[in-house]
Amino acid sequence: MAENDLTVVMHPSGVPVSTLPEAFQQTAALLPDSVAIRTVGDGVVITWRQYADRVRTIAAALAGLGVERGDTVGLMMRNRPEFHLVDTAVMHLGAIPFSIYNTSAPDQIRYLFGNAENRIVVAEKDFLPAVRAAGADVAHVIVVDGTAEGCLALEELESSPSAADFDFDSAWRAVRPDDVATIIYTSGTTGPPKGVELTHANVMAEFSAILDVLDLRPDDRIVSYLPHAHIADRVTGHYGNMVLGVPVTDVADPRAIAQALPDVRPTVWLGVPRVWHKVRSGIETTLAAEPSRAKRRLARWAIDTGIRAARQTLADKPLSASLTIRQRVADRLVLAKVRDALGLDRLRWGISGAAAIPVETLEFFWGLGIPVYELWGMSESVGGGTNNRPGATKLGSVGRAQRGVEITVAGDGELWIRGPIVMRGYRHQPEKTAEAVDADGWLHTGDIGTIDTEGFVTIVDRKKELIINEAGKNLSPTNIEMAVQAASPLIDQVVAIGDGRPYVTALIVLDREAAGAQAAAAGLADASAAAFAQSDEAGDMIRAAVVEGNSKLSRVEQIKRFYIVGTPWDPGGDELTPTMKLKRRPIAEKYSAEIDKLYATTPAPDVIEASTPE
Repeated sequence: MAENDLTVVMHPSGVPVSTLPEAFQQTAALLPDSVAIRTVGDGVVITWRQYADRVRTIAAALAGLGVERGDTVGLMMRNRPEFHLVDTAVMHLGAIPFSIYNTSAPDQIRYLFGNAENRIVVAEKDFLPAVRAAGADVAHVIVVDGTAEGCLALEELESSPSAADFDFDSAWRAVRPDDVATIIYTSGTTGPPKGVELTHANVMAEFSAILDVLDLRPDDRIVSYLPHAHIADRVTGHYGNMVLGVPVTDVADPRAIAQALPDVRPTVWLGVPRVWHKVRSGIETTLAAEPSRAKRRLARWAIDTGIRAARQTLADKPLSASLTIRQRVADRLVLAKVRDALGLDRLRWGISGAAAIPVETLEFFWGLGIPVYELWGMSESVGGGTNNRPGATKLGSVGRAQRGVEITVAGDGELWIRGPIVMRGYRHQPEKTAEAVDADGWLHTGDIGTIDTEGFVTIVDRKKELIINEAGKNLSPTNIEMAVQAASPLIDQVVAIGDGRPYVTALIVLDREAAGAQAAAAGLADASAAAFAQSDEAGDMIRAAVVEGNSKLSRVEQIKRFYIVGTPWDPGGDELTPTMKLKRRPIAEKYSAEIDKLYATTPAPDVIEASTPE
């Protein structure tokens, strides 16, 4: 198949489209009175006609401020309708919108603006202090939620008369497939972020692959709650809306996603592993707190029955007559009610990506009747690369190569991919681009993995994050961490330590809600996660989880000592990137004293020792 066939999407209108503005205009013409964007509870509802009209107006206003083809515009907003309006308007000018993580510090903002060279930033008032402190050379700051001194208000811009000579239709029709559609700044666990330049052709190639797997339709429902600067939200929460007419619900606070799901009842939903883990933890915490022993036993029986049935189905093995009946009873009495309570009763495509997820977590959701497909990709490939799919799912793998993608394993075990989804390059960093994409077009992903005889890809770990212990043995920290995390809903994060060390230790962070529930159940006066972390109950429960996790690991991988961290970690903080990846080097530096204590003496064989905050 020719590459240009892979970078064109057949729009629901029946017209082939090759750029995002072209797709947007087709969608707006096809569905003028349908809902395009909404917020929870219908606080804001925007139809496609209204969306298109406002994009035309905002584009004209930005053109009046001097935004031209190829210029960049920075966006710093929570998940709100104005993001879609402004981002889409910028693209219609042939300009390049890019988002900034809302947790960014002034120094980070200054670096991004310097690399992007934007003269305009569009932001919420809450983020103006950081933008101003960055001291970047910007000509205009536009505020989307009111007015602020020295700034332009989006509402005022929209009500201003447009330049008589501005030709909106000519502007968007001039956008070409090889133009840059956006810049995704990698959150990066080490070093400054790199600006991934993705073209319209890249994005269309990803949607061509998505439609090969999933028949997305305008009557589907999606949610935008992950950071806009994350490629996952760009694709599922913004571009999917523009290209295919799928209505999107914006959730401004990602911590409120569990409360928002029953309102949205999405049919397609992406949750990073931490989100899926917290949903599972919430279910198990609620179950543990159920005062009726009979109800607890019934719920546990139903979940276990669902998991057994799901394992058989995923292994392509027929269910016995007995298990079929039990599964139906379990679903009617418990599982369907759980799906309904979660707001996931209409979900036909759950997605997990951005990091590894324990098989046990996937089995849990499949057992509930919630299909969750793990995929793998990166910002440099529009978030795509491989995926599991109906009829071709293998838990523990990230699936097979998606449409149009070649994948191979290099001599050192690194996965390389090639295809029309591979980025144009890193902005203003030709040396870094050459390191990442070789002369033959192979993107060196930095992930170590394997490909089995059926084409299923399994990720071992990040190439730079492998632990090499004192004896020279290569260990995957992610494999160790997932084994322990899956053993208890009380655990939010696990960090395996052991590079150059005689044995493996771990920092273990408690889940805020689960720890609070356990503290209350134990009758502690202080029901905070920090207080519970110091209790004997916490030590015993985490020790049991470590023992269970160790049973799934080889002897050299097993954790010998662990330290319970008293303070939960939040995305964008010292320990986690905004995309919820571990910042391993900063973690090692911040907790160096605690780590040193874990290696102060050699533990006795088969003894797992706990350490708690003092």
